[in-house]
Amino acid sequence: MALLLYRLGKFSYRHRWLVISLWLAVILAVGGAAAAFHGTMSNNFQIPGTETQRMADKLKQELPKSSGGSAGIVFEATDGQFSQAGRDAVTAALAKLRTLPAVQGTVDPFATQAQLDQAAAEITAGEQQADAGRAQLDTSGAELAAGKARLAAAEQQLAAAGLPAAAVEAQLGAQKAALTAGQEKLDAGTSELEAGNARLALAKRQLAASHGMRFVSEDGKAAIAQVQFNTSINALAPAVRQQVQDIAQEVSPAGVTALASKEITEDVSEMFGISEILGIAVAALVLIVMLGTLIAAGLPLLMALVGVGVGVGGTFALTGVVDMSSISPMLALMLGLAVGIDYSLFIVNRHRGQLLAGTDAEESVALATGTSGNAVLFAGLTVIIALAALVIPGLPFLGVMGLSAAATVAVAVVVALTLTPAVLSLVGRKLISRRAWAKAEMHNAAPGHEAADMARDEQRSSRGWGGLVTRHPVLALLAGVVLLGVVALPASQLRLALPDGGSEPVDSQAFKAYDVTGRSFGEGLTGPIVVVGDFPAGLSAAEAQARQLDVADILRGVDNVTAAVPVALSEDRRTAVFQVVPREGPASASTVKVVAELRGKKADIKDATGVDIGLTGQTAGNVDVSARLGDALPPYLAIVVGLSLLLLLLVFRSIVVPLLATGGFLLSLAAAFGAVVAVYQWGWLGPVFDVANPGAVLSFLPIILIGVLFGLAMDYQVFIAAGMREAYMHGEPAKHAVRTGFSHAAAVVAAAAIIMVSVFAGFIFSHLNMVRPLGFAMAFGVLVDAFVVRMTIVPAVMYLLGEKAWWLPRWLDRILPDVDVEGARVRQQAPAVAPEPEEVGAH
Repeated sequence: MALLLYRLGKFSYRHRWLVISLWLAVILAVGGAAAAFHGTMSNNFQIPGTETQRMADKLKQELPKSSGGSAGIVFEATDGQFSQAGRDAVTAALAKLRTLPAVQGTVDPFATQAQLDQAAAEITAGEQQADAGRAQLDTSGAELAAGKARLAAAEQQLAAAGLPAAAVEAQLGAQKAALTAGQEKLDAGTSELEAGNARLALAKRQLAASHGMRFVSEDGKAAIAQVQFNTSINALAPAVRQQVQDIAQEVSPAGVTALASKEITEDVSEMFGISEILGIAVAALVLIVMLGTLIAAGLPLLMALVGVGVGVGGTFALTGVVDMSSISPMLALMLGLAVGIDYSLFIVNRHRGQLLAGTDAEESVALATGTSGNAVLFAGLTVIIALAALVIPGLPFLGVMGLSAAATVAVAVVVALTLTPAVLSLVGRKLISRRAWAKAEMHNAAPGHEAADMARDEQRSSRGWGGLVTRHPVLALLAGVVLLGVVALPASQLRLALPDGGSEPVDSQAFKAYDVTGRSFGEGLTGPIVVVGDFPAGLSAAEAQARQLDVADILRGVDNVTAAVPVALSEDRRTAVFQVVPREGPASASTVKVVAELRGKKADIKDATGVDIGLTGQTAGNVDVSARLGDALPPYLAIVVGLSLLLLLLVFRSIVVPLLATGGFLLSLAAAFGAVVAVYQWGWLGPVFDVANPGAVLSFLPIILIGVLFGLAMDYQVFIAAGMREAYMHGEPAKHAVRTGFSHAAAVVAAAAIIMVSVFAGFIFSHLNMVRPLGFAMAFGVLVDAFVVRMTIVPAVMYLLGEKAWWLPRWLDRILPDVDVEGARVRQQAPAVAPEPEEVGAH
């Protein structure tokens, strides 16, 4: 492979304009496709085949008016309670929203609250009327009973006097008829009262079902309206979201503040913000310090931008035909920038050092591509394997996310191996500053400089961090493991959920809406649970209504449920929809428990009412996604680690090195999880990282972090250990080879890690809140993996093991193909290659 890459480097160098033209054509084609075919991104994390999705499909078919997404808008009076002008302004804004094509309907909070209040008053009046009617009937019954008693006494008296029956009937017939009419009237009144009591009992049950739900706060300062859309929330275009917000804001002249919920305000159409640009600026600064010239520093940045442009552009082009979450191109962007800079940097730095050592430019580019490029190729393959394996858990949005990121990394590798050599041929000597050239020429002209170089390398390898670690390997190993172990402790408390409005930035409209809703109406109203009931066939309207209330009563009996309200019934009375309001927000642990307990009531509800129920909606869907992602973690980790172990076994031809690499990764991963829990779940250093309302960790963060961090960790393992193996294969003692390899790779690996951390850290303050913990986790994971694991623990263990680190059974050595990661065949073909390059900081 190294020889093939060597020839590829030569070809790109000699045919620079052809290579550059081909890449320009690719960029234009991808850009045109992205502009022509891009669609709307969403944050739809539904999983086909789950109960949530089945119930959503059922609603779409049988109750389409209830199948669209809904979102809340909170209206808050700026001065005390709502004025009449404020109420009218809210009503007018909601009426205007109903005219939008994307809006199916709205719920006016004032009208709805008035209906609820009126219903309570009507029930009270009905109870009073029923009591009065009962009293009147009791009086009438008593009078009728007394009349009957008098009539019976009169009949006995007349019969005793010897009057014939006909005479008795003629004398008392009018009284008997009056009593019969009175009885009929009493029976009719009793029947009417019983019917009224039944209606009153039904009204009481209906009111009890909505107990705990309010649409205007008790203090009269806030009101919450619901907006029902024709499509799912995730399918709303950014223009529609903005239009809804603009119309809602029209209430401000009336002294009312409108706050749209996260579902409405979330705009996933933009990818770059100020913080991301700052991260790239820090990376550029590191490159300038490391490489010494703006041209040399700009070249890896340019290569990264080309790779990102093609990779992310291709991702955008597919959004028209593939349902893609907003985080998919963001993840591709993060990784594309980071690895794109690093991969080109490794080749550029190798070429720069060889030029300074006197190697011919063309030969140097080819050699850098064959050696450092070989390491880039295998490092990139590891990342691609880890990301592409995200399809294995069977979660569509996760598979798309992994494949888009893997494709972008693949483009970055190809760019580094083809476009970088072509551009280096154009740059020529401008890659290096005049001062560095003069110093190198003077050094190369000095007699005996080869021996001086060897002495300098020997001295350098025994000093610095590598020398310190190898002089005290046991202490370095224990310190590294203990440090990462302590940082990892919070990871045992990891709790997963998808974010709600409470996790948004404090100054955002979404957070304010969530906060006002929680304070005025209860947190549960920010994420109600939708329950779908499948009723038996042939029910009358009254029977169906009774079944609805029976089911609602059972649902309301679940712990931490504040309300369970029937909200819709299909025309054939076979499908009913209930809205269950939990006590706490949708991402809370208690709400997750409520979802589980509601599902646990299925058998009881079926036995008691004959109704089958299922859960759907955003809250239940988020719980399902988090659970499925948690279940997918162990097999995914096993698959990724297994495949990558095989790849590392090929690269290093050692049993210990792949195992050491994987063990170090697990330490880094645990530490990254611990840091994420401490910051984003517990709120430690919250003001520093703008975490005002800590809560559960993003549910798909762990599985993405496993894939990304494993791939990147193996990157650094390849670059660090490849230098050690190269020295060992060239005849150095195993322990000395550890120092030599570390000294040659440490500076460039450290710079590459700082660059990658800078790029990822730029996303910690992203405008997309969902990306923030992911950026932090990647930045922190790379930081500890590069500096604690790869540059401390790995050299310490390798030094302690010595020759054993490179042990491989003979039978396995015979069957493994030789991938020549250290470029020995390239060196044989190019015997005049200069010695190892100068340290990267020389300029």
